[in-house]
Amino acid sequence: MNLVIIGYSGHSYVCIEIAILAGFNIIGYYDIEEKLLNPYNITYLGSEKDLIKTNNNLFVAIGDNKLRQLICEKLILDNYFPSLVHPSAIISITSLISKNVLVSAGAVINAQAKIGFGCIINSSATVEHECYLSDYVHIAPGAVLAGNVTVGKRSFIGANATIKQGITIGEDVTIGAGAVIINDVPSNSTVVGNPGRIIKAKI
Repeated sequence: MNLVIIGYSGHSYVCIEIAILAGFNIIGYYDIEEKLLNPYNITYLGSEKDLIKTNNNLFVAIGDNKLRQLICEKLILDNYFPSLVHPSAIISITSLISKNVLVSAGAVINAQAKIGFGCIINSSATVEHECYLSDYVHIAPGAVLAGNVTVGKRSFIGANATIKQGITIGEDVTIGAGAVIINDVPSNSTVVGNPGRIIKAKI
C-alpha cells in the first residue's frame, strides 16, 4: 500500500520507520521545502500548502500539535489517513484508535481507551484503561496515564510524566517532563514538578 508522508524531519523519521515495518511503500514526502538531509532517500513531492487531493494514503508526520491539526483539517475531507502502529506496541482489542495516530515502539494502550484523530503515543508510553485522548494530543516517551484520564485537544504530556487515575487535563496544556499530576489541570496551562504545580495559566 502506498503512503505519502507530510513533514520530513525528526518526528517523521519515526513515522517512516514504523510505516515501513507495517508494509507501506513510501512514495514521497511533502514539506515546506525540499530537505537537504534525506536519510530515507524518498522523493520530494512539493510543499504541503499546495497539496489538496491525492489518490494515495497520507500520514501527517509533524510533531507540533497545532500545525498537525492545521494540515490535517485542510486535507481531511479528501484523503484517507491510516494510523501507524509499531509491531512491539500492545493495544487492547477493546480500545478505539482514530486515524493518523502514531503508536511507537513499546507503547501500551489498554482496555476501553479511546485515542482521537492525529494523536501521538510515543515510545514506551502507557495509556491505561478507559483513558480518553481528544484530537491531536501528544504523549511523550515513557509517560504514564493511569486509568480514566481525560486529555483535551492539542495537549502535550512530557516524557516520563505520570498522570493520576481519574484526572482531567484541559485543552492546550503542557505537562513538563517527569511531572506528577494529582489534580485536574485547566486549559491553556503549563504544569511542572512533583507534585505538579501550574507555572503558566491563561485567563
